[in-house]
Formats: sequence, C-alpha cells, structure tokens
Amino acid sequence: MPATTTLFRAARPVFQSGSANASRATFRAATMRNTAGRRFQSTSSSAAGEGTAQQQQSWFQRMWASPVGLKTVHFWAPVMKWALVLAGVSDFARPAEKLSLTQNGALTATGIIWTRWCFVITPQNYLLAAVNFFLGMVGITQCTRILMWRMNQKDNETALDKVEGKAAEVVDKAKKAVN
Repeated sequence: MPATTTLFRAARPVFQSGSANASRATFRAATMRNTAGRRFQSTSSSAAGEGTAQQQQSWFQRMWASPVGLKTVHFWAPVMKWALVLAGVSDFARPAEKLSLTQNGALTATGIIWTRWCFVITPQNYLLAAVNFFLGMVGITQCTRILMWRMNQKDNETALDKVEGKAAEVVDKAKKAVN
C-alpha cells in the first residue's frame, strides 16, 4: 500500500472530529440567520435598499467604478485603437498597388490574436475585443484586395506577353515582306 494512502487513513479522524462539525454548524446558523432559509436570494429590507441604491447610480458612476471603466487602461487603449481601424478603412480609397501586404498582414494577425485574447484575460474586455475584431476584418479586406490585384497583374502580364509576341511576329513578317 502506498505511503500516501496510509497517511490519509491515519489523518481521517482529525478531519472528522467534533470541532469541525461544530464550526460547520456555527457557519450554517450564521448564514441562514439573515436569509430566512434561502441561501442565494434575500428578501430582507437591507438587501433591497442596496439593490435600489445600485440601480440609482448614474451611468458615469458605474463606468467610473467598473474594472474596465473610464479610469483604466482597459477603456482608453481600445478607444485609441479605433484610430487604426479608421486608418484601415480610409485606405479602402487607395489603389491596391500602393498598399503594403506586410503591414495589412500584421494588422490582420493583431486583430485576430487579440480578439481571442480579450476573452481569456481578466477582466474580459468586450470593447477591446470589438475593436480588434474590426481591425482583423479591415486587415482581411485589405489583404484580399492586394492579393486580387497581384493575381490580376500576373494575368495581365501573360496577356501582354502574348500580345507583344504576336506584335513581334507581325513586325518580322512585315520586314520580310519589305525586303
């Protein structure tokens, strides 16, 4: 028999002693005293007063006291990050040949990675998740535009090469006809 099993068997009476049961009974009595038999819902007047006081707080007071409120970086970082989204949206008007695939790829990766991360961290920051989601969408749109333009350029180059080849043949035939 492993030593840990023996240790736990030997310690079992300590955990089941009368003092532990007495402390549990005291805790239960104190907990149930104010709840009238309900554990998770209170109908006492003091709890109702707290609820109405919380409801009477203004939006500004709730945002100021929030863990992602106005006085934290969890609020101001996403607000400032909207400038990146707006810059990406303004690039929709630029021609695709003037856009950087590397830059827009970085924006896309940043948006996708940080959108996921916003739901993993504590406190969960939905404002930051929203801005990163839109940053990823703008990046995906721009990368798609750039790649479509590059593919179109390859098609145009092959067509141009064909036309130039045909033109060279016509010129050669004309020179032979003149000579």
